Amino acid sequence: MNNFLVYPLLIPLFTAVLLIFFKERIAVQRGISAISALLNLAVACFLVYQVSSDGIQTLHMGGWIPPYGIVFTADMFAALLVLITAVVAAGCLFYAFGSIGEERERNYFYPFFYFLLAGVTGSFLTGDLFNLFVCFEVMLIASYALIVLGGTKRQLRETLKYILINIISSTLFVASVAYLYAAVGTLNMAHLSVRVAEVGQGGILTVIAILFLIVFSLKAGLFLFFWLPGSYSAPPAAVTALFGALLTKVGLYAIIRTFTLIFYHEPDATHTWISWMAAATMILGGLGAVAYNDIRRILNYNVVVSVGFIAFGLAAATRDSLDGVVFYLMHDMIAKALMYFLGGMVIAAAGTHRLQEMGGMIKRHPWMGWMFFVMALSLVGVPPLSGFIGKVLIVRGGLDAQMYLLASLGLASSLIVLYSMMKVFMQAFWGEEKLNPERPSVNLRGMAGAATGMFILMILLGLGSEWVYSFVSQAGNGLFRPELYIEAVLKGVG
Repeated sequence: MNNFLVYPLLIPLFTAVLLIFFKERIAVQRGISAISALLNLAVACFLVYQVSSDGIQTLHMGGWIPPYGIVFTADMFAALLVLITAVVAAGCLFYAFGSIGEERERNYFYPFFYFLLAGVTGSFLTGDLFNLFVCFEVMLIASYALIVLGGTKRQLRETLKYILINIISSTLFVASVAYLYAAVGTLNMAHLSVRVAEVGQGGILTVIAILFLIVFSLKAGLFLFFWLPGSYSAPPAAVTALFGALLTKVGLYAIIRTFTLIFYHEPDATHTWISWMAAATMILGGLGAVAYNDIRRILNYNVVVSVGFIAFGLAAATRDSLDGVVFYLMHDMIAKALMYFLGGMVIAAAGTHRLQEMGGMIKRHPWMGWMFFVMALSLVGVPPLSGFIGKVLIVRGGLDAQMYLLASLGLASSLIVLYSMMKVFMQAFWGEEKLNPERPSVNLRGMAGAATGMFILMILLGLGSEWVYSFVSQAGNGLFRPELYIEAVLKGVG
């Protein structure tokens, strides 16, 4: 057992509670938050090192041996996501320092930020489905507060929709967990894999698997993304970056973990559903990205497209595609955070979110314009940027699995992403500058530091892809061979 596994969860949880007592002292809140973010990043790095050197790490809470009690498990897949979560959270935090505003800071922005981070990290590390539900709810309750904080009419309207959708999905989650426990008598993920293999995944278990797919797809924005473009347009850029980079990825993580570890025995049923949902998500998300002239909507639909592309890699379920899923998830978390950082800066500088009212900003902010351009190329997958390796692996895995239509859609979605991002770049940065008399004077310096840091990380992830792939390959191998996870968790269990 490794007690260190609980630190990535305890640090943000303790920080959130501590920050509640400093409501009016904004400088103290910022200092504590910054120290906690850096400490959490160091802990996440050490966790990846431990898993790399010593293999899968487990922690049996209270000393209860699986399948009883709560188990925390960190394989390389979970450890890498915990690390990237810590990186993105630090970036969003420093971006918020320069953009979120004192009113939100005085109304518990930082405590809710860290409660959400605790829920996200716990979701990646938990080893049983019921505890996954608990971590989901911690994350979601914090997100309800973050999305409504500010109290504008738009935020209140979108919050009601967001809460309603998540209440429905959480209710379905509880029902699915109950049905699964009634069918196989356990909720430990490793033990579930063993029991499902013993009884055979047919009939009722396949129906339960589809229920879980619906639940997690609602949270990830896979096909059932109708709530996402509006809800993610309501809060400030720092919050939207946190949501787009982390919340949808938690839903994707749950789908990947569930359908590589528990319900992988009948791929003709479950993975066919995933493949069609992935195809529909890429098509519909692409249509949304090119249809709007609202920069917030364009960025939100690009999140949807990437969700569909990652689901395509899972549906293929080859070794290459699963490696690609891990690499592309890491890239997408960093790139989407950067995308929202730059999008928020563009809106702040222009004083509007409508593309037709923008123009000529390359003269005033050339560094921002060229960062946006390179980020767009990375999202498309232009080598040697970070999006290239993941896309190549996923498409190659799809071709090996004879999913030619999905592979074609995946490549076509890259062209759609390129078109939508170049539309933003050309209309916002080129042409004649459109002077808006109502445009507020903004200082982008605080936001620029966080965006530059995330931009450098994105570049390094691409240039250092060979070194990063050594970790990604270990994570992909764990997804492709679920017995490794099972043996690590149930080791010594009779």
